[in-house]
Amino acid sequence: MNGAGVMFDLDGTLLDSLADIANAANQVLAQRGFPQHSLTDYRHLVGEGVAVLFERGLPEPHRDSANIAACVSDFRETYRHQWHLTSRPYNGILELLRELAAQGAVLAVLSNKPDEFTQQCVAHFLPQVEFAAVAGMLPTIPRKPDPAGALAIARQLDLPANRWLYVGDTSIDMRTATRAGMFAVGVTWGFRGEPELRDNGAQAIIHHPSELLTLIQKNDERPRGSY
Repeated sequence: MNGAGVMFDLDGTLLDSLADIANAANQVLAQRGFPQHSLTDYRHLVGEGVAVLFERGLPEPHRDSANIAACVSDFRETYRHQWHLTSRPYNGILELLRELAAQGAVLAVLSNKPDEFTQQCVAHFLPQVEFAAVAGMLPTIPRKPDPAGALAIARQLDLPANRWLYVGDTSIDMRTATRAGMFAVGVTWGFRGEPELRDNGAQAIIHHPSELLTLIQKNDERPRGSY
């Protein structure tokens, strides 16, 4: 693979985890007397971290910093007990990751999910896969679409940004990849749709995990550094 790296978003890209997130968030909202949201609503509420989820999910008059912080704290405690109930890797993901590893790709995960849960989910759902780096949201690193986290992983693994594909399912992921100077790959099996991905800088769109292997093969045929 000519020393290529493949960096993945987690929720909506590697893992079908929306129901567990939505159920935990709805429990928090209900306990505090706020309206709950449908699973479809959560497709657009997630993606930028837990604080933004509640900033969007709380009724507008209650979107103050104190309410958001309380909901975030409650969510962490609730989700800690049910992050694994219905979540699972998308069909074809395990096969894709195994093949990428066999071909010598450098694999990484970068998520806006809290780092504690990112590490837990990767270890539990993808134990057979050796990732060179796994990072969730930490207070010391700006959340995506700021490219700092992606660039930090690239530096850590001594692989230039232009040798990475960043694979994700939302506008946040495409903007992260673009700002980091990585090749932006949008996936349509996740939480958002193809128009959003294209409008935010996707350089390729794939509809099944196996298509990533074909895309990488085509890129390997280009001059080095043209990712």
